[in-house]
Amino acid sequence: MDEVSTHPPGWHAPGHYDHRGCPLATRDRFGRRLIQLYAGLTLYGTSSALLVRSGLGLEPWGVLHQGLARLTGLTIGVVSIIVGAAVLLLWIPLRQRPGLGTVSNVFLVGIAMDATLALSPEVHSLGVRLPLLLAGIVLNGVATGLYISARFGPGPRDGLMTGLHRRTGRSIRSMRTAIEVAVVATGFVLGGTVGIGTLLYALSIGPLAQLFLRVFDVPPASGGSTVVAGGQPRRAILRR
Repeated sequence: MDEVSTHPPGWHAPGHYDHRGCPLATRDRFGRRLIQLYAGLTLYGTSSALLVRSGLGLEPWGVLHQGLARLTGLTIGVVSIIVGAAVLLLWIPLRQRPGLGTVSNVFLVGIAMDATLALSPEVHSLGVRLPLLLAGIVLNGVATGLYISARFGPGPRDGLMTGLHRRTGRSIRSMRTAIEVAVVATGFVLGGTVGIGTLLYALSIGPLAQLFLRVFDVPPASGGSTVVAGGQPRRAILRR
């Protein structure tokens, strides 16, 4: 015989739900995702600053940001914010939907980059610059794994790539290559630093980010979140 519940409708076992009836596991998962998002974006800005301090070459968008910073006299972090906001506007005709992570990416990465540069001295010895380069690349991989695994939407530059992929029908690989070649070339002409670090970053960031995506992966909850942008495949960001 089936057991008949004597509890009123909507009752849940104590200890597994909060006062609003939301499962504690879901709430804890959401909190972890928020921490990962903001830790990842902060570390991303810090890693970009380490690449600047190394003077051995920047990541593709960093080359553009540095070139524009030298042209305008603005800090590289402020330029990163302006470029991120401009790229986000391009999402409108591409019908991309931003999430909390997308908007946070625009501002937090640039702020963290400028803060790190303000707190760190310039270095000239190759014995210091090379470790800074390697640390910046590895930390960038860690940061990428953190904020992508949080599932709060892609960064504005990644969303531009996936949006163009959907609208043009061209492969993710070809769209990413075209965009990054264009920004590196433009940044180099404007005075951005291209060097061995740029090449090393291009070769290593995919495997590093894939590794840390597995390390920091948060299993998705059964329900959706109102602040999560829909459906951006993680592999799309990492393909070269």
